[in-house]
Amino acid sequence: MTPPDPLLSIAQVADLLGTTERFPRRLVAERRIAFVKVGRHVRIRASVLAEFLAARTVQPVTIRRGHLRRAA
Repeated sequence: MTPPDPLLSIAQVADLLGTTERFPRRLVAERRIAFVKVGRHVRIRASVLAEFLAARTVQPVTIRRGHLRRAA
């Protein structure tokens, strides 16, 4: 049996992202991230947050030294 996917509060999500609570609240208000309503409380699944971050991760560009051009 797999462990349940924890539900994170807005404050916990903000702490994990290193932002204020306003940013995750805006993501929810703009429907840019999936969320769960528990009564009047908003929760975000940990797996949804991980997917959100993975989709927005930018990989570094690798430059090979032989392909650099010099300015004239």
